[in-house]
Amino acid sequence: VQLQACGGGLVQAGGSLRLSCAASGRAFSSYAMGWFRQAPGKEREFVAAISWSGDRTGYAGSAKGRFTISRDNAKNTVYLQMNSLKPEDTAIYYCAADQTLALVTSLRDYRYWGQGTLVTVSS
Repeated sequence: VQLQACGGGLVQAGGSLRLSCAASGRAFSSYAMGWFRQAPGKEREFVAAISWSGDRTGYAGSAKGRFTISRDNAKNTVYLQMNSLKPEDTAIYYCAADQTLALVTSLRDYRYWGQGTLVTVSS
């Protein structure tokens, strides 16, 4: 599967952005999906994940209550709605996929990665 993330940009603190990740290839609905981010000089970290059916989600502590992950299997797309953005949310955001029934939150368990989209939050 190939992944294409988009929706990043420059936003003021307190603002919102919605990231999208479109997947090509077959059987998107059989893939668990996740969002990760990498800030300058830091390691890539988990943000949010969603199961293949969308019935289970998981969030990093920094994302809980502010970010929402969702998916539309008919459109082969996963979303990350980000509200109440903070300067510390500035990073390149990556979507990832793995063909599993599990909810995947570990970076090392994802096989497929998108190219990333830059989110910059100004103070």
